[in-house]
Amino acid sequence: MTATHATQATNAALHDRKNAATPRGVGVMCDFYAERALNAELWDVEGRRFIDFAAGIAVVNTGHRHPKVIAAIREQLDHFTHTAYQIVPYASYVELAEKINERAPGDHPKKTAFFTTGVEAVENAIKIARAATGRAGVIAFTGGFHGRTMMGMALTGKVAPYKLGFGPFPGDVFHAPFPNPLHGVTTADSLKALDHLFKADIDPKRVAAIIFEPVQGEGGFNPAPAEFVRALRKLCNEHGILLIADEVQTGFARTGKLFAMHHYDVVPDLMTIAKSLAGGMPLSGVVGRAEVMDAAAPGGLGGTYAGNPLAVAAAHAVLDVIDGEQLCERATALGDRLKAKLLELQGIVPQIADVRGPGAMVAAEFCEPGAAHTPDAAFAKRVQTKALEHGLLLLICGVHSNVIRFLFPLTIEDAVFDEALAILEDVLKETVAVTA
Repeated sequence: MTATHATQATNAALHDRKNAATPRGVGVMCDFYAERALNAELWDVEGRRFIDFAAGIAVVNTGHRHPKVIAAIREQLDHFTHTAYQIVPYASYVELAEKINERAPGDHPKKTAFFTTGVEAVENAIKIARAATGRAGVIAFTGGFHGRTMMGMALTGKVAPYKLGFGPFPGDVFHAPFPNPLHGVTTADSLKALDHLFKADIDPKRVAAIIFEPVQGEGGFNPAPAEFVRALRKLCNEHGILLIADEVQTGFARTGKLFAMHHYDVVPDLMTIAKSLAGGMPLSGVVGRAEVMDAAAPGGLGGTYAGNPLAVAAAHAVLDVIDGEQLCERATALGDRLKAKLLELQGIVPQIADVRGPGAMVAAEFCEPGAAHTPDAAFAKRVQTKALEHGLLLLICGVHSNVIRFLFPLTIEDAVFDEALAILEDVLKETVAVTA
């Protein structure tokens, strides 16, 4: 279908064609089809406007079609679109690796390899950890999300919808509870569970890596407490285990720092990156200690499209935009405004049980009013549905699907942000009124 034909189609007609041509396993949230987008706004094929607080699931932190990103891709198009880096390399890949190495946490020598998707980065981080340690075991956490491949699903700590009907999964993957104060899981509880795991399920000397998200994404935007991250680092040091920080969703200014691990006083051995790295182009990577990254033999890492030159060009522009427009500082400022609004509304929306998240990685968790903190997924879904009716895109997450996460582009104009907050306030008040 050409762009011209797309603008003439109706949402209903496209919906019918989608159902006939594509499998139901690819879940789609919206019943309308995008025609164009700019910064934090998008328009469907029927001309309706929406404010985008999803940002392609945290992919366009620098907004839809940022002029510098578009210019970088266009310039690269005049040179070449693909060679396969493993066949004919190019300088832009090397230069981007140098930039990531310099900006990643820690002052030790680092190396970076690029891939295409977030789960590819995760898979390769596990491969590298196993090659470096000669061990097989991996520990992940409940509520964590690490992708939809077989290893990604094995690591992910949420069954529906990610794991339903797809097992068995790769072995030597173990889970421990992630700290969640609202639901009674303390850092001490998580560490006790890890100790039990080492006694009952796997010898720590057989564990290659512990992988965690500094702020859980699909799991509900739960930040890892600082004492928990320090304890993980200590455990890893004690047993020769590598610590992997999955920064696929948290990276590139979302949390108010370039990487969420910059909020902590410990350094991971490996870090996975993707999503906003290339402003909407498919690019991911693994960055880590040089000696660990060199553990895999030549040919053991790579992929046909890994480090695509158009995506690499976009990534260079993204880093320039983050610096030039001070998006780390803007993430904190916008996130503070959103959290203040949600906390203000908490007095009249008793279902708001918690407001949390660093920078602009903000979430509101909805529970039934009272002290029990019983998850209220139905309320969260009603808020999301009403917001969409008012032209505001919101995403639901959390193990109980009772959390709304806010992932607006960090470049959003102030007037559009204010408009979105006004819609959110109206929607929450409407939902409370209907529920009552």
